[in-house]
Amino acid sequence: MATVLIVDDETSMREMLRILLERKGHTVHCAAGIEGVETALAEQEFDVAITDLRLGQTSGLDVLRLVKERQPTCEVVMITAFATAETAVEAMKLGAFDYLFKPFKTDELLVVLDRALEKRALVQENQSLRRRLRERHEYADMVGKSRAMQELFALIEKIAPTRVTVLVLGESGVGKELVARAIHQKSLRADGPFVVVNCGAIPEGLIESELFGHEKGAFTGASHSKRGLFDAAHGGTLFLDEVGELPLHVQVKLLRALQQRTIRSVGGVQDREVDVRIVAATNRDLEQEVREGRFREDLYYRLNVIGLRVPPLRERKEDILPLVEHFMERHGARPGMRLSREAQKLLLEYEFPGNVRELENLVERAITLADGDEIGPDVFPPEVRRVRPSFDESLLEDAPIPPGFDLQAWLDAFERRMLERALEQAGGVKVEAARLLGISFRSFRYRLAKYRMEEEKAAEAKDERATGS
Repeated sequence: MATVLIVDDETSMREMLRILLERKGHTVHCAAGIEGVETALAEQEFDVAITDLRLGQTSGLDVLRLVKERQPTCEVVMITAFATAETAVEAMKLGAFDYLFKPFKTDELLVVLDRALEKRALVQENQSLRRRLRERHEYADMVGKSRAMQELFALIEKIAPTRVTVLVLGESGVGKELVARAIHQKSLRADGPFVVVNCGAIPEGLIESELFGHEKGAFTGASHSKRGLFDAAHGGTLFLDEVGELPLHVQVKLLRALQQRTIRSVGGVQDREVDVRIVAATNRDLEQEVREGRFREDLYYRLNVIGLRVPPLRERKEDILPLVEHFMERHGARPGMRLSREAQKLLLEYEFPGNVRELENLVERAITLADGDEIGPDVFPPEVRRVRPSFDESLLEDAPIPPGFDLQAWLDAFERRMLERALEQAGGVKVEAARLLGISFRSFRYRLAKYRMEEEKAAEAKDERATGS
């Protein structure tokens, strides 16, 4: 039997419904208005709420919002004698299960109640199944049922308890930091600190001091001594993200720290021992960097004792939908919210140049923009829907904003136009085009992939060759 909340400002209606439902074996709580609902929701979990639309100064829609906010799995049935089509539509959008119009027959109410309970049971069963499925495919906050990810999880499990240095390889957005955290959490150092350093985000002149610390007076502005991030990670794990960005003179000191397990502060004369495990990560091809003299070969081999490659999302499409489920739960999707088949198809066909990070952003956007429980393709950005956005230059002036205007699509079109202009001005040299736009080469490449511009250029060249032949 169920626990039911009845909300009506008429005592006679509350009593009639209470007696009816208690005779059917249900546990019933009654409230006359929104204040009583707040109290009841704080004290009890309900299976179904039955509320009148008109509650004196407040509305049953306010009750509906409150119930769905506090107890999302509780089904809500609206009853009223004053409903309009607009009100009914709004109630259904807010998550109401059904609408009953006064006067109604008691059998009609009981049928609706049974259906609401059936839906709640199905939702709970579905959530339980999803939870058990996730437990099979989740590992230390990572999700992956693909063979590549399962093999990665197994390797992490094997190497985590050791002291071995690990190099995590993979494109931007694949989850290299999650891998590093998993290694730390599964290691004997799990109770120690996990310190993250983005080597590409710290200015070249400061990176040595940040890592190894400095003594008072070591350089202009060093008014006091400071311990570095190696010291902060003592007894734990130091994660060097984007290690390929380290300048050569800092690579020398890092190599020494790995070989001798000692460090020396900038301006210092004494070495000190540190107990730190190093996990490094990069999206660069370090072997190529070594060949071109930008990365020390001896440091590369010291870091790459164990190399872990995190595959890009396009190589493990079977992980996309489980990841969607994971991110929907993380970002507070309503119970019952789901992707339509068309939306699933688009995601499975999309290449995801931004990898898992891009997918998470897409899911958060979809949850925010979706009107009902089904998420359709209309909430996805143009590149996912394979729509090339058009750019209306008149909107840069004083032209009125047209009905149905999509700001994101317009901004995407503007960004694409600027990428095309920069490439044209730079004669096709991407490094120069990135410099013209004031962005990093990596960011420029990401944007080219986002708009599939290189794919289009390759297709055009192929067509030209075919035409010429």
